[in-house]
Amino acid sequence: MAILSAISYFLTQHPFWSWPLLVIVGAVLSHLVAVWRRNGRWYLLILPFFLYGQINIFVAHIFNALLLNAFGVPGTGVVTHSEETASTLNDQNIWAYDAALKTADGRDVITEFDTMSASIWPITNEIRIPPEGERFVTKYIPGFPRNFVIMHDLSPYGIRNIISEDRGPVDKAANQLAASPANPDFIAEYREALTKFLDQHRSDAGPVLISKYQRDLDALPRR
Repeated sequence: MAILSAISYFLTQHPFWSWPLLVIVGAVLSHLVAVWRRNGRWYLLILPFFLYGQINIFVAHIFNALLLNAFGVPGTGVVTHSEETASTLNDQNIWAYDAALKTADGRDVITEFDTMSASIWPITNEIRIPPEGERFVTKYIPGFPRNFVIMHDLSPYGIRNIISEDRGPVDKAANQLAASPANPDFIAEYREALTKFLDQHRSDAGPVLISKYQRDLDALPRR
């Protein structure tokens, strides 16, 4: 499994170099099979390697995240340095990061990644990198720990992001109720939003916020 992780790491960290390498591997493999089977049709085997070489540029980090989340073991990491590069992705500059990882057996591992190669779980359209200097949760495969996936929802910065997003419906419902305090539908929506937030985040949101939301819920008119 460590070898598979190393291969996935190379495909993720070097997607442009991986394309010609995959084509070469496909050419060699198709030639060997064609000679072995004595059938020239096996040369078509190069096509999947050629096509995946192009696709890999965009999906390598996704497959890497799937692999490490499924078979990895927990660890932690810290971004030790971040630097904006001259390269761009979707008209935004790509950032390069240095990181120090801590394995389950206490070993320190130095590694690096960038905006394009960052593997993050769960998979979303957003690239959410931990703040510099803050410890986050990872998964990696023993034997090749420098290849890791950032566990967003288990890390402190990720939990803050989730709480911030889940406050959105509460704030919306509060503003609606402020605009029309006697509207029973607005009261019901605010009650539902508060109840849902408290049920989800009573153990991980700040005590001040939890106390405020609980007071707001208790102050709503009875049904």
